[in-house]
Amino acid sequence: MGKRSLLFLTTSYLFISLLSTVHASAQSRDVDSLTLFRNRIDSLDEKVIELLGRRMGIVDQVGKYKARLGIPSLQQSRFDAILQKNIIFGKSLGLTETFVTELMQAIHKESLGRQQMFKAPTINH
Repeated sequence: MGKRSLLFLTTSYLFISLLSTVHASAQSRDVDSLTLFRNRIDSLDEKVIELLGRRMGIVDQVGKYKARLGIPSLQQSRFDAILQKNIIFGKSLGLTETFVTELMQAIHKESLGRQQMFKAPTINH
């Protein structure tokens, strides 16, 4: 094998090694970035759940209040107003109307269920 062939093979090997290192480094940065994104999402998810827990604590207080005064748990006009307000707010943040509606309906369903726990049981004769 001549000097030129050996030089070509050595240069080719070094170039391929360099490309592999650069590619591996870029992949490592991508994985690190993905991990950072996932960690940020996980942290936000925890905050969302914490806020929902705090919200349900207030819902429990409302349930007790309504039970004491004989106020029905479902206040449809109140829910409709909250839903519309949150759809508008959600859209301003880039959320779809469908997503906001489904989210608010799930929260409302849970809230109504919790409020029902404070109602006096109905006695059938």
